[in-house]
Amino acid sequence: MTIHREGRTLLFVLLLILFALNWAVAYYMPGNAAVQNTVIGVSIIFYLIILQFFRIPLFKIQQNENQVLAPADGKVVVIEETEETEYLKGRRKQVSIFMSPVNVHINRMPVGGIISYFAYHPGKYLVAWHPKSSTENERTTVVVKMKDGVEILFRQIAGALARRIKWYVKQDQKLQQGDEFGFIKFGSRVDIYLPLDAKIVVKIGDVTKGGKTVLAELK
Repeated sequence: MTIHREGRTLLFVLLLILFALNWAVAYYMPGNAAVQNTVIGVSIIFYLIILQFFRIPLFKIQQNENQVLAPADGKVVVIEETEETEYLKGRRKQVSIFMSPVNVHINRMPVGGIISYFAYHPGKYLVAWHPKSSTENERTTVVVKMKDGVEILFRQIAGALARRIKWYVKQDQKLQQGDEFGFIKFGSRVDIYLPLDAKIVVKIGDVTKGGKTVLAELK
């Protein structure tokens, strides 16, 4: 496991702040061991919680052009047929993954191909499970065109806590299945829109691992 670049500066600054806090407690309360130990314990727990937000688990991506991999760690909260109005302009199967604050926050390419469309949309910060979060929250829209011409659309959606969406893709860029395309700090949601003939192999409530869990099979 390694630490993601998005968290390195924050973790270093936080370490300095916690060190200063514990030094101040020890300096101004030299005889109060109970308070000192409590502050130390709380500081360690808090730092470890923030640290795990930015962890990068190491594993090998099993690429398969006929499968759609989960773009994020989390839990499947939506599986439905819907209308995609921004780019695809048609009916699609939507699968949504909710990322809690304890999940890995890296977003990975569900399929390989060339980025045919990218857009960033500023917006609100409704809770990620709100029905309107997909269209009203801060979000990005990414479309990847596979080598057979099939286009898969997916979105990073900010939530009430996650107000920092990061993306590392641009139009016409070629990426492999499982490559990192973005990061959402402190959780939120990722939506993916699949062709109607895609076979969904997960169900509501399933726990997903980004770059590992197979969401669907393509015809």
